[in-house]
Amino acid sequence: MTQRGIFRRLFSLLLLAWALGFIWFAIYLPRPATEPVRTDGIVALTGGGGRIPHALRLLERRTAKRLLVSGVDREVRPREFAVEYKVKPALMACCITLGYDAVDTRSNALETARWIADNKLKSVRVVTTDWHMRRAIFDIAEEAPEGTVIVQDAVVSRPSFRILFLEYNKLVARLLAWAIGW
Repeated sequence: MTQRGIFRRLFSLLLLAWALGFIWFAIYLPRPATEPVRTDGIVALTGGGGRIPHALRLLERRTAKRLLVSGVDREVRPREFAVEYKVKPALMACCITLGYDAVDTRSNALETARWIADNKLKSVRVVTTDWHMRRAIFDIAEEAPEGTVIVQDAVVSRPSFRILFLEYNKLVARLLAWAIGW
């Protein structure tokens, strides 16, 4: 077999693996957590509809003592957040941290890891959209203090093909970067 033939077969194999991986990714999106689940903290990643309201409902039901909302726009003040989401002042003061440092999934993970360590949490529930969960969990698990229990709680959505395609490729790129130590 020629070098060109080997290259074609290898390329075809990689393309097939990518396509099968995409099909798996799109069909088997992560699901909401099976209740009842109690954790020390909840982390809601901004950027998708339903994430923050779901996390706030969980906090109000006392499934955790603390909530980090990671990736909040620097212009948003706690009072504005409380008004927008109808959060009682006492709950806002005691239990909710607005994280302003994250701008993407990797920095969400760094912000989350610092919050977990600062609050000495042993377990967290991560709330993000179903299509975003795998990459978010991968990055958070990489950065979180060793031994932290991480519970996935996906917000169900109806993602477009475009969103699935982009997110799958971001996940593949992230896994490849991790594999080569980048």
